[in-house]
Amino acid sequence: MFFPTPYCSIVPPYLLRRLAAQSEPELSTAARAAKEALHHVPSFQASRAIPSPVALPGMRELKPSPPERTVYDAKFAERLPGTVVRKEGEPPTGDPAADEAYDGLGDTHRLYAEAFGRNSIDGNGLHLDATVHYGRLYDNAFWDGQQMVFGDGDGQVFERFTKSLSVIGHELTHGVTQYSAGLVYRNQAGALNESMSDVFGALVEQYARKQSTAEASWLIGEGLFTDQVQGAALRSMKAPGTAYDDDVLGKDPQPDSMDGYVRTSADNGGVHINSGIPNRAFCLVATALGGNAWDAPAQIWYETLTGGTLSPTATFGAFAKATAASAKELFGADSKEHDAVRSAWETVKVKFPGARR
Repeated sequence: MFFPTPYCSIVPPYLLRRLAAQSEPELSTAARAAKEALHHVPSFQASRAIPSPVALPGMRELKPSPPERTVYDAKFAERLPGTVVRKEGEPPTGDPAADEAYDGLGDTHRLYAEAFGRNSIDGNGLHLDATVHYGRLYDNAFWDGQQMVFGDGDGQVFERFTKSLSVIGHELTHGVTQYSAGLVYRNQAGALNESMSDVFGALVEQYARKQSTAEASWLIGEGLFTDQVQGAALRSMKAPGTAYDDDVLGKDPQPDSMDGYVRTSADNGGVHINSGIPNRAFCLVATALGGNAWDAPAQIWYETLTGGTLSPTATFGAFAKATAASAKELFGADSKEHDAVRSAWETVKVKFPGARR
């Protein structure tokens, strides 16, 4: 089974467009960097639309092997992968971006191995590669279907993109989705693709920091903004629509329920905007169950993503129904886990297929 592998970046195009439109002299560097990042998106979508295999469900049964990481330095060029600067088992380089990337790859591998028994991103021991210092003042980080790529940011609005562990976990999870459910990157399936990356990106951060559900920030991209920006992160899973409210970037547009669902042809049908709805559903499940989100809540979501029953074109309703089925299978029909899942989807006003209106 084969599906196109999209260019999946952490910064939404609508945010880059807002920044690129700025004409104030003090924002000239950031505006120019955003324009470059926007020009880059369609070219990579074309060049990286390479068919990728969806892993068979049995792959997740393989015993996890230790990570095999390689970090490259693009040296401000836009050629991949670049020059090797750190390989598995080697000491820190002293370059914050290279060492943060190396550690983030390891933290992501560790969550999937220890919490879910997954053998790397593809379920079959895939080597983890990352390139840092990509382009000049590059305002993004992305998974290109084969490896991670990090820009250094423009220094006015964005810091270097390796600073946020949730970003690293988010982008690598696009690879997990690529090799499991293969959710297409458009409309509701694309928003689910983005949401799965936010969910597991947050879990990578929580697992590494040993944070409980109550202790976690539930922010995606915390630390990416400079002090000049009025905002905490790119997205809030707990309260979609509240991550930032800035004179330059505008207000976070994510809805927190289907009441605010955005119908648009931009951003591949709103994949970065409408992902706030399933994000909040997961956070509600985790909050209702308490403890650690990588336990029961994540087991339900992971089983849904990798179990082999989810359609690549799944809608929110189909995904909600699938998570309820996973909760029932894992914990029972009368369990608190099953109740929490159903209640969460009701709260964000996603109806299951066949449910009464």
